[in-house]
Amino acid sequence: MPPFDPSRFLTVVHRGSALMLDAQMVVTMRLFGMVGLWPVRPDETRRMIAEKGPALMRAASLAQSAALAGKRPEDIVLAGMAPLTRKARSNRKRLAQRRG
Repeated sequence: MPPFDPSRFLTVVHRGSALMLDAQMVVTMRLFGMVGLWPVRPDETRRMIAEKGPALMRAASLAQSAALAGKRPEDIVLAGMAPLTRKARSNRKRLAQRRG
C-alpha cells in the first residue's frame, strides 16, 4: 500500500462536508414543506422514506466491494459516500427549485 497521502484525507473531509451540508439542506426544506413553509410535492414525505433503504444498501455495497478489492481506507469511504452524495445533491437541487 502506498504511504499516507494527506491530500486524499482532505478529499474525504471535503466530500463528507459537502454531503453533510446537502443532507442538512434537504432535511430543512422537507421539514419546512411538512408544515407548509416550503412548497414541496404531495408525495415528498413518502419519497423521503422510500429512498433511504436503497441508497444505504447501495452505499454499503460499494464500500464493501472496495474493501474486498483491497482499496485504501479513504477510497472505501469515498466509494460508500458516492451514492449518498449523488442522491442528496439531486434532492437539494430539486427541492431548491421551490415548486409545489
